[in-house]
Amino acid sequence: MLEVAIIGASGYTGGELLRFLEIHSGVEVVAATSRQYADTPIGKIHPHLHDMDLKFTNQSPSDLDVDLAFTATPHGASMNIVPELVEKGIKVVDLSGDYRFDDVGVYEKWYGLEHKKPLEAVYGMPEMYRDKIKNANLVANPGCYVTGAILAGIPLVKNGLVDTIIADSKSGVSGAGINPTPATHYPNIGDNVVPYALTNHRHMPEIQEKLRKYGNVRVSFTPHLVPVIRGIITTLHCFPHLEVTPDEVFGLYQKQYNDEPFIRVMDVSEVPRTSSVRGSNLCHIGGFEIDENGRLVIISAIDNLVKGASGVAVQNMNLMCGFAETMSLEAVGLHP
Repeated sequence: MLEVAIIGASGYTGGELLRFLEIHSGVEVVAATSRQYADTPIGKIHPHLHDMDLKFTNQSPSDLDVDLAFTATPHGASMNIVPELVEKGIKVVDLSGDYRFDDVGVYEKWYGLEHKKPLEAVYGMPEMYRDKIKNANLVANPGCYVTGAILAGIPLVKNGLVDTIIADSKSGVSGAGINPTPATHYPNIGDNVVPYALTNHRHMPEIQEKLRKYGNVRVSFTPHLVPVIRGIITTLHCFPHLEVTPDEVFGLYQKQYNDEPFIRVMDVSEVPRTSSVRGSNLCHIGGFEIDENGRLVIISAIDNLVKGASGVAVQNMNLMCGFAETMSLEAVGLHP
């Protein structure tokens, strides 16, 4: 039985990790840490986990004796925790942005933090790095917006169709975290759509860096907060260099993702919905329409807390530890 710890387990991503790991037959969660809620039963904070026989603890990394740890900690905090865990021989899946970038300088520029403890990590997108993840000791989970944009963009860049992508994403408010803010206060977000970080969101360089593994591409990105709890819809706008039809583009996506367990390529002109993936580790990709000006539109839908965070973290754990990749993640979406 794999013994697992979740560091920072009281937030939304911690709750989702606990939800998936509770039904994982090969895993035992032996520690779920939270300074604020130490000694509090899990179900008091995550009411959907009321029957889980576990309390939050306030343990330091040096106190942990586990096989694998998830660090569901804020940007800047993980870098103070992860190195000690790795040094102890504990495998780590980090859900922060601290180890996602190839170039520490890019991280420091976009996150406004000095990275004092860089380590070599494998980027935790199985559709890109499955084989490397299997042999990794440290995996850096992708950003939520990033996941929808990259998965929608890989076939375009890999097949040399585009050199510029404009990504427009709309996310539910759970992506802002469990602590309320003026931006997520109901009167401010209800009946409202709020664009933010119009040209300087920190996920833009991450999208661009990873898509450039497949070819030279420029990425522009603007996120929006919408009055729903879960889900990210990402619309990619681009102008292909080559004369292509929607059916031909659709064929490229089928070829790319035919064997991927969590990606569903939808028929031409079929539009993904966030409700179709809610609660699941699935990514739906569709659209494939071209307008009279030659603009190609691709759309992806994910649950920001699952395929955009905790679900893919468990997927990465499964790969790292020799479990079936889909184990405990087989649930489909909740529509309506």
